[in-house]
Amino acid sequence: MSELLSIEQYKAISADLELPTQAFINGEFVDAQSGATFSTVNPATGETIAKIAACNSEDADLAVATAKAAFESGVWSNLSPSERKDVLLKFVRLIEANATELAVMESLEAGKPIHECVLTDLPETIHCIQWHAEAADKLYDQISPSGHGATGMIVRDPLGVVACVLPWNFPLMMVAWKLGPALASGNSVIIKPAEDTSMTTLLLAKLAYDAGIPAGVFNVVTGYGHEIGQPLGMHPDVQAVSFTGSTLTGRKFLEYSAQSNLKRIVLECGGKSPSVVLSDAENLDSVAENIVNAALWNMGQNCTANSRIIIHKDIKAELTEKIIKAMDAWQTGDPMDPQFMLGAIINRRQYEKILGFIETGKEQGATLLTGGHAIDMDGGLFIAPTLFDDVTPEMTIAQDEIFGPVFGLMSADSDEHALALANDTCYGLQASLYTANGVKAQKFARRLQAGTVSVNCFSEGDISTPFGGYKLSGFGGRDNSLQAHDQYTEVKTIWFDLSD
Repeated sequence: MSELLSIEQYKAISADLELPTQAFINGEFVDAQSGATFSTVNPATGETIAKIAACNSEDADLAVATAKAAFESGVWSNLSPSERKDVLLKFVRLIEANATELAVMESLEAGKPIHECVLTDLPETIHCIQWHAEAADKLYDQISPSGHGATGMIVRDPLGVVACVLPWNFPLMMVAWKLGPALASGNSVIIKPAEDTSMTTLLLAKLAYDAGIPAGVFNVVTGYGHEIGQPLGMHPDVQAVSFTGSTLTGRKFLEYSAQSNLKRIVLECGGKSPSVVLSDAENLDSVAENIVNAALWNMGQNCTANSRIIIHKDIKAELTEKIIKAMDAWQTGDPMDPQFMLGAIINRRQYEKILGFIETGKEQGATLLTGGHAIDMDGGLFIAPTLFDDVTPEMTIAQDEIFGPVFGLMSADSDEHALALANDTCYGLQASLYTANGVKAQKFARRLQAGTVSVNCFSEGDISTPFGGYKLSGFGGRDNSLQAHDQYTEVKTIWFDLSD
């Protein structure tokens, strides 16, 4: 799986793919009850790939009823953790066996570079589900320190029906982040994938069923957000919603919870993440490469994209030259060609939005250093990687999440000024800090208002570290790590009176 093929081989695999187009409910593929469909489009060509079932509230109700019945039957929820682990590991092996097809399918539907799908998304998806499977029978409950007259058992129970509403930027990885801990904890799960990227989630559901995850335990309802997301958010038999996406939509799920059964809501929302380069930063070539990677990875369609580059004025000119040079390695082209680092923008709406941000940056006085234009290529949605200078805090491109290959340089008069600029945002998901001083690294990392701070690199951590945000970037829990299991379980006290 880790070896790249040629563009011709990937094109041949793409042509032979069996594309899943129906919802997956109760262990089988089914049409939407209304018979409606919507088109999924290849953003690199503008061509329709397939027609996907456009589910609505009736299908959501059916999925919830199915998931609830499966949960209450105990066919999954009452298995021992080690039994669930064994089935999930079979699921992992089936993903591995179908990894190339999944990678090609994701590249085709999302416009992601195939090298990224093959070398990053699939390995991390596999590792995530495997990690949570292995954790299932290694999480201990507790006994309270209640003395000899009583025993207090503190145990965890699965919640029941969990709905996961996913974004389009990392379709497979986001499924794994939600599905791994939710299934390992014994819940029944309903996935609502983004309408732009449904097919890999549907294939995962079929592989899970083939691996032995019982019918009704893993369901996928495809369709538009207002048709599926709201019914799931309002449904009284859904006990939790885990959502990754915009802050605006995240707020709606909190409203749905308040208006229904006070279901648990876990949100991972937007970001406006900074790279903070202090006055004593060293190895500026490496700093530049990390900054460009952080800004352009997945065409900048990443909630942790470092789109604000805050640099101490004494080293800004030198580092700027190195950043522009590092951008040369990030060439845009056919996502199925492994040589390209950048692919297509996900859809026309997002494409126009990014180009609008670029024009706004120019109008508000930022200096365009490179890029700043669309790329005409085979009818696809491509935008050149774009770098602005002279960005100031009040500019739109310094405050709003762009979600595209656009980033800007800001000048800091001092290290303290750099920190203030970094925290001057309503978001707080990730930050990258560059300094050669170990004491300063620890002090500034603690003061940066972000859920993850990487030092002298760009990183989101790994599967063992919690991922989520401060401020408007997150609410209610964390993805990844053992903490992810907590949000899919209820804590129960069982009290035994042992007094005479």
